Amino acid sequence: MFTSGVRAGVGRALHRMRAGVEPALVVLTVGALLVGGVARLLGAHAVADRCWMAGTIVAILPAVVWVVVALRDRRAGVDLIAVLSLAGTLIVGEYLAGALIAVMLASGRALDAAATRRAARDLTALLQRAPRFARLRDGDEVRVVTVAEIDVDDVLIVASGDVVPVDGRVVEGDAVLDESALTGEPLQVDRSVGDLVRSGVVNAGSVFALRAEARAEDSTYAGIVRLAQQAGAESAPVVRLADRYAAYFLPVTLLVAGAAWLASGSAVRAVAVLVVATPCPLLLAAPVAIVSGLSRASRVGVVVRSGGALENLGHATTLVMDKTGTLTMGRPRVVDVVAAPGIDAAEVLRLAASVDQVSPHVLAEAIVAEALGRGLQLSLPADVTEEPGWGVSAVLDNRRVSVGKTAGDSAAVGWTEGALNRARLDSAAVAWVCVEQDPVGAVLLRDPLRRQAPRTMRRLREAGFTRLVMLTGDRPEPAREVGTVLGLDEVYARQTPADKVAAVRAERERAVTVMVGDGINDAPALAAATVGVAMGARGATASSEAADIVLTTDRLDRLADAMDTARWSRRIAVQSAGVGMGLSLLAMGIAAVGWLAPAPGALLQEAIDVAVILNALRALGGSPDAQVRVSADTERLLDRFATEHDELRQAVQTIRDTADRLVHSADADSLQAVRAAHALLEARILPHERAEENELYPALAEPLHSAEATATMSRTHVEIARLSDRIGTHIQVADAAGGIQPYQVDDLLACLYGLHTLLRLHFVQEEENYFTLSQQDADGGPTRVPGSRSPLSTSPDDPTQGVPLPSSRPAKDGT
Repeated sequence: MFTSGVRAGVGRALHRMRAGVEPALVVLTVGALLVGGVARLLGAHAVADRCWMAGTIVAILPAVVWVVVALRDRRAGVDLIAVLSLAGTLIVGEYLAGALIAVMLASGRALDAAATRRAARDLTALLQRAPRFARLRDGDEVRVVTVAEIDVDDVLIVASGDVVPVDGRVVEGDAVLDESALTGEPLQVDRSVGDLVRSGVVNAGSVFALRAEARAEDSTYAGIVRLAQQAGAESAPVVRLADRYAAYFLPVTLLVAGAAWLASGSAVRAVAVLVVATPCPLLLAAPVAIVSGLSRASRVGVVVRSGGALENLGHATTLVMDKTGTLTMGRPRVVDVVAAPGIDAAEVLRLAASVDQVSPHVLAEAIVAEALGRGLQLSLPADVTEEPGWGVSAVLDNRRVSVGKTAGDSAAVGWTEGALNRARLDSAAVAWVCVEQDPVGAVLLRDPLRRQAPRTMRRLREAGFTRLVMLTGDRPEPAREVGTVLGLDEVYARQTPADKVAAVRAERERAVTVMVGDGINDAPALAAATVGVAMGARGATASSEAADIVLTTDRLDRLADAMDTARWSRRIAVQSAGVGMGLSLLAMGIAAVGWLAPAPGALLQEAIDVAVILNALRALGGSPDAQVRVSADTERLLDRFATEHDELRQAVQTIRDTADRLVHSADADSLQAVRAAHALLEARILPHERAEENELYPALAEPLHSAEATATMSRTHVEIARLSDRIGTHIQVADAAGGIQPYQVDDLLACLYGLHTLLRLHFVQEEENYFTLSQQDADGGPTRVPGSRSPLSTSPDDPTQGVPLPSSRPAKDGT
């Protein structure tokens, strides 16, 4: 143990020493060249030669080490040419040429190190989060012990907010746990007596007792840390682009230099060949292009930690993704509100949100946010009680209202059975709302798909990914649904951190693999992938530190931008290196016949370097095939219509609720509901569609390079207007006949259900294809100033004012 510790310490010291060599070498060589130049201008030729000699010698020493390291690793590094040319200039007295080569070599190595040094696998966040102490129950006493003291069968007390220290089973109380650190899922889970609890999860409820089933070092969380360490050790730095050509360039250079020496008998001519062959185009072109690519990527919110990661991203063909927080929003949202017969759904939501204002539960936050987003007036709860794992209850207007599991799950009859079935179909969680213990409604919540996810999947396939795989700790049903919607090639559900690492390793054996995740549970898999990508805007610190690439925005489509940048940068790097090598070969031929002395040759080589660098800097501009960019005016239009979509979802759901009411009875109330739905269409939805047709679509014609790109959407607008007119005709017939006639019901239902489906699909298509062109967060939508008035805000002369609406539910799929 001691020996391995010393070895590790020495390794860290050597790494720190190597990390400081390149900058120091640049300072010394540039300083020697400048001081020597000043001395030469002042006439002190001997001083100048000594300065240049010193700069050359300073560069030779580390260059020899680099050559030895390359040979030890069985790589024929091009640094050997630099060592020979430096030594040759000293032997033949071409000190200025040696100093110039030293500067080029030092600057090239510094750029190369900055571009290709692999990010250290810093596990600080994992280690800091790991529990160090636990509460051990010893008879009637509870004492604090270190986790190393915990043995199997010890009974531990886990307080609210504690991280569970070891794997075990609940023996007393009901545990409400936040398992997001392990599974990535945002919803809290309940564990009863006898249920297994894994270390690393957080107690989000009240105190419970746990019987240890493993020691700390054998528990789940310790395994995660070990997995990340092992996976990080497997990933070696990417070999420099220059070394790929060294096997050909090195022997050619030595052959030409040797032939020149033999033919002329002059060592100076051989040194001149070596000077112009010094592989600075190789050492500089690739790093400069890659660093430029890194800069370009950072502008769109993609922080790439190394040139090697960017280069590997350009080669990648397999993409492995976590679901929660990566493909989905990572936080639950209300997708439906089901009310008991005779009760308004908006009132159910208002009651639930009023009670949940005092609860820290993640579902409670979503319910309150939904109610406030709809503009509902919440009441102040009194006599609040919360039972972890079951829900919250409070007194509102002299009535006891509860929200959670209470009563609803066991009363699956009538409308509650329908609510449970809808929750199963939508893979949603259910929060029951009860008044005086009688269920009056249910709020359905789920983690919705990111708005730009389908478009991003298409872009990633276009960028070169041929296989898309999803890994998730979630249940198979919602996982399959996401996989189907996004057209993924493979979906793996109920994945533990160890399962994810195994899956990533299996994919990596077949192809260059990118892994995208956002939680602590994803850190080992990110480290195991060829390239790890963390959703750093909201992801765990551990995943960001284990990743090669961090998306600083909360948008997965930025990865497609990074793919474009990676391929463009690599293309320029290869092009620049190739051109530089070609020019160097030409200069070698000129030097070999005696037309180029070492010092002018060094200057010529410097000119070649400048040309190569300027070409490599083109990577800053980005690929001409990069994503569509829109003007500021068009972006404002996109943000405006995205906001209107969010406001219109309730109106779209009203159309379906009207159809549901008509299915049960074609009475006067149903006719009134049809009138209200038609009024919504005429006053809000159709004006929105006409504004898109007349303002947004023409503005998109230029960035999309064709008016035909929106032609299918325009046809949908026509169909929406046609169905609305048809409903209006039915209303006129019903008014004339004194009510809805039996022969009207089927066609009315077809119109209403058809409109609901058509509008939902139309909204999703626009959001995926057009709204994601905006630089705003495509999931959250544009932010409006509080108190500002949307174009869709209800005005005093709005014909829908005062019309009783049958329900107030958002779209079931949360889109």
